[in-house]
Amino acid sequence: MDRIAARAVRRMVISFVDIAGFARGAERVDDDRLAELLDRYYERVGVAAADGGGTLVKLIGDGALLVFPVASADAAVEALLALRADVPAMFDGWHCELVVKVHAGDVVCGPFGARGDKRFDVIGGDVNLAARLPTRSFALSAEAFRCLSPARRARFKKHTLPITYLPSEDRRPTPMTKL
Repeated sequence: MDRIAARAVRRMVISFVDIAGFARGAERVDDDRLAELLDRYYERVGVAAADGGGTLVKLIGDGALLVFPVASADAAVEALLALRADVPAMFDGWHCELVVKVHAGDVVCGPFGARGDKRFDVIGGDVNLAARLPTRSFALSAEAFRCLSPARRARFKKHTLPITYLPSEDRRPTPMTKL
């Protein structure tokens, strides 16, 4: 996605990712090794954004915010699923996995920040909604699910409450799932 010179409201697929188990693993390695691992992870997150036709908006620690055009929703979800599959091997020996939250909604996108240091960002209630999706694995909001093609939708199963969609192969219980 091209960077926008001026602020604009756009409908986007919004994703937050972060690594569950990262803090525990980080305690067991020195800072140089940690920096090396994070840099490799950051590069892989950037590849996922590009593969899905989107933009890596920002990184903070082991977390990242990515956005994709709604028209690229299928490619975005495939790229995020591939990223999720790659992360455990990147942190060899750590018990970790990538948590992925995906929502679709309107964002104000464009340059934000300190004078002389404005950077591309996305802001709005739908960004906050994406960040708060309840999952410990991979979840799509109903709005993101509706952006997918019928073939891609078939890979997910409905999960309630609130309604999110999980990959069909993901059978682990969440805090809201009865065992």
